[in-house]
Amino acid sequence: MKLSELHNGESAVIVKVSGHGGFRKRIMEMGFVRGRKVTSVIDAPLNDPIKYTIMGYDVLLRRSEAQLIEVLPEEEANAMLSAEDAKAPNFFACTDCDSCGLSCNYKRTKTTQRNIINIAFVGNPNSGKTSLFNALSGGHEHVGNYSGVTVDVKTGHFNYKGYHFNITDLPGTYSLSAYSPEEVFVRRNLLESMPDVIVNVVVASNLERNLYLTTELIDLSQRVVVALNMYDELEATGAKLDYENLGSMIGIPMVPTIAKTGKGLDKLLDTIIEMFEGDNKSARHVHINYGTVLEPEISLLADILHESEDFPQQFPARYWAIKMIENDKEVHNLLKDSKSYEKLKQQAEISSEKIIKQLDIDAETAISDAKYGFISGALHETFTEGKKEANKRTRKLDKLIVNKWLGFPLFILLMWLMFSVTFWLGAYPQDWIAAGFDALGNLFNGIIPEGAWRSLVVDGIIGGVGAVAEFLPNIILLYMFISLMEDSGYMSRAAFLMDKMMHGMGLHGKSFIPMIMGFGCNVPAIMATRSIESKSSRLITILVVPFMSCSARLPIYLLLAGAFFPKYAATVMICLYLLGIIVAVLTAKLLRLTAFKQDETPFVMELPPYRWPTLRATLKHIWEKCYQYIKKIGTVILLASVIIWVLSYYPHTDISETELAKTEEISEAEANEIQYENSCLGMIGKFVAPVMSPMGFDWKISVAVLSSIPAKEIVVSTLGVLYASEEDDLGDAIQKSGDLTTSSALALMVFMLLFFPCIATIGAVASETKKIKWAFFSVFYNTAVAWVLAYVTYLIANLF
Repeated sequence: MKLSELHNGESAVIVKVSGHGGFRKRIMEMGFVRGRKVTSVIDAPLNDPIKYTIMGYDVLLRRSEAQLIEVLPEEEANAMLSAEDAKAPNFFACTDCDSCGLSCNYKRTKTTQRNIINIAFVGNPNSGKTSLFNALSGGHEHVGNYSGVTVDVKTGHFNYKGYHFNITDLPGTYSLSAYSPEEVFVRRNLLESMPDVIVNVVVASNLERNLYLTTELIDLSQRVVVALNMYDELEATGAKLDYENLGSMIGIPMVPTIAKTGKGLDKLLDTIIEMFEGDNKSARHVHINYGTVLEPEISLLADILHESEDFPQQFPARYWAIKMIENDKEVHNLLKDSKSYEKLKQQAEISSEKIIKQLDIDAETAISDAKYGFISGALHETFTEGKKEANKRTRKLDKLIVNKWLGFPLFILLMWLMFSVTFWLGAYPQDWIAAGFDALGNLFNGIIPEGAWRSLVVDGIIGGVGAVAEFLPNIILLYMFISLMEDSGYMSRAAFLMDKMMHGMGLHGKSFIPMIMGFGCNVPAIMATRSIESKSSRLITILVVPFMSCSARLPIYLLLAGAFFPKYAATVMICLYLLGIIVAVLTAKLLRLTAFKQDETPFVMELPPYRWPTLRATLKHIWEKCYQYIKKIGTVILLASVIIWVLSYYPHTDISETELAKTEEISEAEANEIQYENSCLGMIGKFVAPVMSPMGFDWKISVAVLSSIPAKEIVVSTLGVLYASEEDDLGDAIQKSGDLTTSSALALMVFMLLFFPCIATIGAVASETKKIKWAFFSVFYNTAVAWVLAYVTYLIANLF
């Protein structure tokens, strides 16, 4: 029977994995191998994907992928597998270099820099690497409970016991193959940087799956220390682990750690120093015995590499031989310049065919089976299962949160709550900050004589910067909600809920996480798409993320919605965010039907357990975003405010000499209107205004729109300069001016939602796609969509 045929709550044993390519490689790395028990837990509200439990953790598969996995009822499968296992080789046969008899050229050498230790953190997604990194280095990288948080290399440094540690946090990966960008990136980094010690961070409560990556590191023959992270979760189940014996068996010392409390960190650092100095008694070089069929083929290929001696010497010939047998494309590219490459390639093909003929499975499957056999053998000797169910809280919560009937309503309720609290609660400190800047403006009005300098300070700097700064509380609240969703594990559930809908629209289920992250900032959201294995899905997601309304647009909505729709401000904001999602999904569907017709990679995703967000992590995340916002206010926004003021003040018009002033007394607002209209800013606005006038925008609003190109917050700063008033706040001043009606205000919000992404986002698109054409596409396509939908919004709003 197929895995997809299991009903919720039913279990079976895997007997065969079909399919091909990256999908097959990935699910085997994640534990879907022969003999493993798998349980169907719950279907998504739209019946796809399905959550399964294997090796004590949860993973999501679509039905189409689950149909590629053949299973049998437990009793029937166990009888069949036990008969076969009696004939199977002993995979747990560890030997050191001196007695192994296999070809291996790698020898450990001590570094010449005696007091500098370069370490790299390697581990599965959700293993707590970044938490350990922050705890050790004092770094401020955000820690989220879902795959893809660490989307680039993070570096830090610190001193300990006379040693200087340089620490690198690498992206989460399940193996060191060429399946996903993270895997390729991590292996290249280890190859090129050659750290003194690799810290392999594993989840202590989920050893069998996490140690698969450890076996890859064993093949690399590097200095490795295993950090058994979240060790308190293992102890909470009542399980027992003889980690010292386990470390001695596999030749890698192991240290229990709890990153959130700092427990075990000193011991971890001491062990790293011992490895660096070559003094650790547990450390020894071990070969995994791949069995009587694979070992001769591995040895044969390693000998060919030794003959030429021009392969990358950072890793042993045995490792390259294993990867050649697995037909790792990245390794083929690395070795193609070797003198013996053609001979090596030919022998690898012969070896692969021989393995299939003798074992009736391909080389990748045989090697994965051997690695899991190695892990099982080691844990059988050192690990005792606990009596308490692991992740019991997660099981109970998922019955509610991803429930067929409650999942979507709860998601919508959470979004509504997020925006409502952001608007209503943030209004109080927002008024206090606005009052503070008003008082500051009045103070300088009394100090500086009337003229250009007073106008620059009061209208340009205080008015422009204050207009943006007053929205800081709203930014804090928005990021608080996003941080809580990330850290708790809810983000992955959102992807689970939305996968079928995303898939129907041409997106990957994992695309939903960067899209939600885009509500905070589009730049890290675009970088987070690296966790999507499918190249086409990743590219499509990159191109649609700018339609997600980032926090930089929030001040614009709060200003206009508060002024023109005070009773329905939260509802208007929710509709704007939903419109961004709808446009993104429709754009994805269009791209899938035209430029990217094929989706290369099926949906496979780990579902992490729920965890309580820590107050420290949440506050750190909020502070980092506040700091970035304040820094932008003090640099980009300040500079932009000054530039806008200069353009609006020069050439300066003597109001007393105007025709209007000669015939009647004019107000301050009328005087400002005359000045701005005849300034450089007015000339620019009038030049652009004909394009914007169909949406009800005059030259002032047109200038504000143009000012958003460097950063979206500058719109509010520009409006603050143009509509500066001593009597009214900015929203009231804009409303009283009559330059915007409710229809044109709504059109302006829609336009700013969808318009040209900021410069930083355009740079991220170009960087992640490696092609400048997609950055230009984003600029022109987004602008065209913004204009059309804003115009349609204006026409419809006028009807009501």
